[in-house]
Amino acid sequence: MKAFHSVRDIGVFAVVSFLFWFSQFIYVPTFSPYMSSLGGNYAFIGLVLSSYGLMQLFFRLPLGIFSDLTRVRKPFIILGMLASSTSCLLFTFTDSLTLVFISRCLAGFGAATWVAFTILYGSYFKGEKSNRAMNSISFIVVLAQLLGMMLSGYVVSHLGWHGPFWIGSVSSLVGLLLSFMLFEDKQSSEREPIKMKELLSVMRNPTLLKISFLSILAHSIIFSTMFGFTPNYALNIGLTENELTLIVFSFMIPHAIAPLVIEKVFLSRFREWTVLKLTFLTAGCFTCLIPFADTKLLLCIIQSVNGFSLGIIFPLMLGMSVKSIPEQKKATAMGAYQALYAIGIFTGPFFAGLLNSHLGIEAGFYFAGSLGIVATLAVVLWRKKTSSYEVSRAK
Repeated sequence: MKAFHSVRDIGVFAVVSFLFWFSQFIYVPTFSPYMSSLGGNYAFIGLVLSSYGLMQLFFRLPLGIFSDLTRVRKPFIILGMLASSTSCLLFTFTDSLTLVFISRCLAGFGAATWVAFTILYGSYFKGEKSNRAMNSISFIVVLAQLLGMMLSGYVVSHLGWHGPFWIGSVSSLVGLLLSFMLFEDKQSSEREPIKMKELLSVMRNPTLLKISFLSILAHSIIFSTMFGFTPNYALNIGLTENELTLIVFSFMIPHAIAPLVIEKVFLSRFREWTVLKLTFLTAGCFTCLIPFADTKLLLCIIQSVNGFSLGIIFPLMLGMSVKSIPEQKKATAMGAYQALYAIGIFTGPFFAGLLNSHLGIEAGFYFAGSLGIVATLAVVLWRKKTSSYEVSRAK
């Protein structure tokens, strides 16, 4: 009975998580062009895109701390689904740039509750299986993003700019209803609440801070490119709204496959820091090549390499961020991690938008690519220090 119940719990959670991210990403490829059609310039588009990260920066850590103090996760998941569905509904009924900004802020608040999703899902697994759970939840997220973004251009070409918002509204409302069926172990509410002193010690964890910094850079890259201005660039070189599906497909398919092969292909041969170094270097170099892609095929090839590289980086850092954190502090550690990388979701598209407005859309890609190089250098430096420390300890 328990095994059956566990399968049901995991299944319901997977569906809710899928619908949550599907509704958040079904309009992403056409969102920047949509704002352009309403009269928004690159600077304004960057501001709206960055508001998504700003809300997460403000709310993710407080929600993580509050989740630990109250020792519950499910109510925060329901709140996130409610915010996501409200955001999509507002999008469907407006062409006002001001309301578009407000709606995107609501979507960002909804995304800030993701810390509760990850901790509740991790509680369904024990020991080493917890790390595998993070890889599987990453796959669910990427699959939802993939299917949503694949449909975006097709839906717009047949139903107009508001089509993706309508579909997002329906899917998020279904997810909201299903979220009430999620199972949360009552034993989790019987644990001693974490003390504020312990919270501060978690947020000073050196590994957590290093991984968070790298995650800031990685999120700056992806939200300045695939989730930001790459669709605009694709339209500029002659692709149609319907052909944006090819750009999404070439990025998201490798992005979805990457989490499934991390352990067997990469971590079985290389250390975690080595994998990060190689993938950040690849992502940085290929992002700088985007402005040189003047054909559909070349852009798709670059997208594929970037999608795979970033698809390795994100789940790997997710597991590394809480690897050495005690169970009762993991929600806070995850909240701190997600709040810190939200800086990248905010600053990446914000500065890319400013650069694009003043220097042309190519400047934003050079900016994002340079962040990948900075991340590579940081990994090399920190790995060298870690190795020196291990040698001195051995002596």
